[in-house]
Amino acid sequence: MRTDAMRVKNPATLASLHMADAQVADPGPGDLLVRIRASSLNYHDYAVVTGILSVADGRIPLSDGAGDVIAVGEDVAALKVGDQVISTFFQNWPDGSLRDSAFENVPGDGIDGFACRHVLIPERSLTHIPKGFRLDEAATLVCAGVTAWRALAVNGAVQSGETVLIQGSGGVSVFALQLAKAAGATVIATSSSDEKLQKLRQLGADHLINYRSTPDWGAEAFRLSNGGVDHVVEIGGVGTLTQSIAAVRNGGHIALIGALTGREGNVPTGLLMRKQVRLIGLTVGSRKHQLDLIRAVEANGIRPVIDRTYPMEQLAEAFRYQISGGHFGKICISI
Repeated sequence: MRTDAMRVKNPATLASLHMADAQVADPGPGDLLVRIRASSLNYHDYAVVTGILSVADGRIPLSDGAGDVIAVGEDVAALKVGDQVISTFFQNWPDGSLRDSAFENVPGDGIDGFACRHVLIPERSLTHIPKGFRLDEAATLVCAGVTAWRALAVNGAVQSGETVLIQGSGGVSVFALQLAKAAGATVIATSSSDEKLQKLRQLGADHLINYRSTPDWGAEAFRLSNGGVDHVVEIGGVGTLTQSIAAVRNGGHIALIGALTGREGNVPTGLLMRKQVRLIGLTVGSRKHQLDLIRAVEANGIRPVIDRTYPMEQLAEAFRYQISGGHFGKICISI
């Protein structure tokens, strides 16, 4: 069958995004045909559509997908027609250690993604959506939600009474705030916007730091936490890492998730060693991590925060809004 899709034309720019047809085959053994209804934007997607990450000409972007199963092939065991499902970021990482080959099948990057109304996808690359979730809410879990979960629950093993520092109010940071509070942790939130800081307080943030009016926000977080925070959800990269190291306690944990301020730069390795900090880089997570996150949001009543939704035909405009930094939480795409 033929379906509508959004494609990247190299050299990739927002202006080169265009609607085009895509051919979708009938389901074979182990495959499902899914009518995609929603996606959500991540920095990874922006890097694809603007050429920061190199992809094949004509690539269909967007790593997150949520929709309805409309046909199944033979040997499909756990899903059926009518089920609502979400994709997994790494289609070949069920559990255990990540292999380099897993990156070859990341949707919207190594293979076509979910800016497409119909997709053929293996059952192993899908999970059910959380009970009671809308499809747009479910789509936000695939990248941002799983990343925050792995940072705090898996790598950090966050405990009640610990302190978590989050940076900004994007999708990963908001999920990290929600998961930290559900675990009984204290949360320190940073932002350059007092308005956004108040929204973070409404979600449960205990301490607020405006990093424009407090440039040494690492020292302030150290003071507020009475000797250093236990966990930092680091999304800025080299431009913020020095402050994160200043904020963390001796033996604390920094989850290095993003590189919004650049991919290379100076790092105070002496202080990192003196404090014996666990600095752990991560990229999203496995299918098992996603299943564990789904159980956690169901058990704790966590609902994603969605700033606004754009139709697929306005994908370029959605990315322009994303890079403006005006959003709070996730930006969704209706497919």
